[in-house]
Amino acid sequence: MDDSAVPAPSPDLSHARGRDDIPLLETTIGQALDDTARAHPDREALVESASGRRWTWSELVQDVDLLARAFIASGVRTGDRVGIWAPNCAEWTLVQLATAKMGAILVNINPSYRTHELAYVLDQAGISTIVVAERFRSSDYPAMVEEVRRDCPTLAQVLVIGGHAWEEFRGGAHQVSRARLTELQGRLSPTDPINIQYTSGTTGFPKGATLSHRNILNNGYFVGVGCGYTEEDVVCIPVPFYHCFGMVMGNLACVTHGACMVIPGPGFDPAATLTAVREEACTSLYGVPTMFIAMFELIDADQGFSVQDLATVRTGIMAGSLCPASVMQRLIDAGVRDMTIAYGMTETSPVSTQTSPRDPFEKKVGTVGRVGPHLEIQIVDPVTREVVPRGEPGEFCTKGYSVMLGYWEEPEKTAEVVRDGWMATGDIGVMDEQGFVEITGRIKDMVIRGGENIYPREIEEFLMSHPDVVDAQVVGVPDEKYGEELMAWLRLRAGAPRLDAEAVRDFCSGRLAHYKIPRYVQVAEEFPMTVTGKIRKVELREKGEQLIQEEGGPGLRSGA
Repeated sequence: MDDSAVPAPSPDLSHARGRDDIPLLETTIGQALDDTARAHPDREALVESASGRRWTWSELVQDVDLLARAFIASGVRTGDRVGIWAPNCAEWTLVQLATAKMGAILVNINPSYRTHELAYVLDQAGISTIVVAERFRSSDYPAMVEEVRRDCPTLAQVLVIGGHAWEEFRGGAHQVSRARLTELQGRLSPTDPINIQYTSGTTGFPKGATLSHRNILNNGYFVGVGCGYTEEDVVCIPVPFYHCFGMVMGNLACVTHGACMVIPGPGFDPAATLTAVREEACTSLYGVPTMFIAMFELIDADQGFSVQDLATVRTGIMAGSLCPASVMQRLIDAGVRDMTIAYGMTETSPVSTQTSPRDPFEKKVGTVGRVGPHLEIQIVDPVTREVVPRGEPGEFCTKGYSVMLGYWEEPEKTAEVVRDGWMATGDIGVMDEQGFVEITGRIKDMVIRGGENIYPREIEEFLMSHPDVVDAQVVGVPDEKYGEELMAWLRLRAGAPRLDAEAVRDFCSGRLAHYKIPRYVQVAEEFPMTVTGKIRKVELREKGEQLIQEEGGPGLRSGA
């Protein structure tokens, strides 16, 4: 991306506007797919590693059109909500594009949901048709749907991917002409809602962020611009499709640039991912930091993988949390010099900021980049809502084409977070003089110890500089004297001596302010994570409180 096209940032306030020299895509997802298929009919578009199935762009658009006509034949109409409850697979991508073609609103359902959560989403979104996988891990999706079906009056049709019934459904496409699909597709507007994604709230039920063609098509496009994508690129997508990272930054970035989508497996597996990268000569690789850490751990274990497996990778996106300096350095050493860091949230389609391949190392590991094209960002005081001076922390807010249409049928909750077009993220950010933004945590994750505001990210990054620490997570736990105290959860390299609080304090002493040194240290084999690979800090905090209540608990290392 040509940084010279970015307007000069304000010299004093934490406000920045993105470049606008590349026009927005004012089209629908279906039209963008058609345009790409016409431009690159014989180039590979989609590869599913597990099954070996492959599609060129012309083959993909044929299958997408067939599926769109099948939906119409089965009674699905423009504006109807079609749920998809499945792990990553080729059919997920086909359903995503087919519903966009004929104007149904795709509702992404988290593959880890249980029946209580499923019933809520089916009812809240008014889903009339649901597409499900037969099973994934411990989930029997058709059986779970049947268990709640009586409580979901709008649900008229359940389609199970694979098998005879799925082929019968696809066979119904002959009842609808290609001309009819073209007619329906032509009536759609870029501003129409086309996707509902349920945010994983920490309290109460999740909310359905409603996104338009314009929202997600442009976000995928500009993320691809940030990575320098062309039709020559092959993108490995091990992140979940039910999340924006997979279906927007992955699938729609490829659709808008003619790049190839590679699905390494139904869920993240470091071996399957490295194998797919090697066998498909992928030029781009996606993941959250924990995924990259897992891949390097597998390489270090010398079990048939090496850094040579990454030899074709030029770029990619790391998101979900900041990239540890050690991980970025290993990527660079492996030849992946153009990895970008992206930041955003479901409600903003998702990406608001992204680093450039040409940014200096310290910006790639210390920030989430600068504002994306056709967007505005600002850092505000969480109480007064005034824009804060550069260098001061506050709440990160986004404005522009990417902001959601709203939470599905919840205008009051929408109004709580969108004010005058600005989406309030709940994240703490700091903008520097050049417009780079550092995310220091969630407002709710900030630890207040004895009146001092402590941002866990700074301490986590420092602890990961210890030679024996693979990953670090810092949370606040209750304390009678200071209100909160710091607890560090550590994952250690294989064979490393077990660290205790005293050793950690010695490592921190003289290098961190005394109030930033963790009082409690707990070593864990693994951290609790969401399906998108984000660490569940709420769970770490709860476990920490429980261990302290048990007067130290097994393995708890407490510093006096």
